[in-house]
Amino acid sequence: MKEIHINCDLGEGGDFDAALMPHISACNIACGGHAGNLETMRDTIRLAMENNVEIGAHPSYPDKENFGRKPMDISSEELKRTVVAQILSLKQLAEADGVKLTHVKPHGALYNEAVKDEKTAKIIVDAMLEFDQNLALFCPQNSVISNLAMGKITVVFEAFADRNYTTNYQLVSRSKPNALITEKEAVFKHVFSMFSEGKIHCENGEKLDCKAGTFCLHSDTPNSVEIMLFLRKKFAEKSVKIKHAQ
Repeated sequence: MKEIHINCDLGEGGDFDAALMPHISACNIACGGHAGNLETMRDTIRLAMENNVEIGAHPSYPDKENFGRKPMDISSEELKRTVVAQILSLKQLAEADGVKLTHVKPHGALYNEAVKDEKTAKIIVDAMLEFDQNLALFCPQNSVISNLAMGKITVVFEAFADRNYTTNYQLVSRSKPNALITEKEAVFKHVFSMFSEGKIHCENGEKLDCKAGTFCLHSDTPNSVEIMLFLRKKFAEKSVKIKHAQ
């Protein structure tokens, strides 16, 4: 049976963490930048451990007011310092509970900037190298950060199950009405095409090659639990198992 790797951004103060966790492969835990604190980080780590889910850090610009979704005009030194501090705080909590981090996935605007900006990408890669070269980086293919990280750290290409794409591998801006895919049937069709055919169907109908090793489903979509359960059911019908799902 084939396996598909599904990740979710959790520990962000949402209502669905406990319902989603048993059905996913990996969680990316907010570590104080855009959301989260020591208590939520600890609780989410333990929830992941109970469900045999991989644990990763989800650092962002230090901007809770905008949920890390807007680029910040801060120095390279300050940005690296906050990214290191965020990863370190989660790493220490995880190791105190006897588990190790497996990966890092930047959040929001930090993720998007690293896709196209070499300075931002280098800060993230350098921050990761300060910890453990065995940590994997979740990022898009054909991005500045993936090209920069290749050969230095493990790179896992990520694609989004519930987001539409433009023809240059960019996500459709959240300011546009078609940015999110929220109908469960459409989400399954989108992600299964990427997984089984290796093709991203863009908003204009064009197709891009897809080499994703993990697929993200956003936990803050109101019907995310319904979508996740539907995906699990439909994958099973196609003889595909969600990796590490209980």
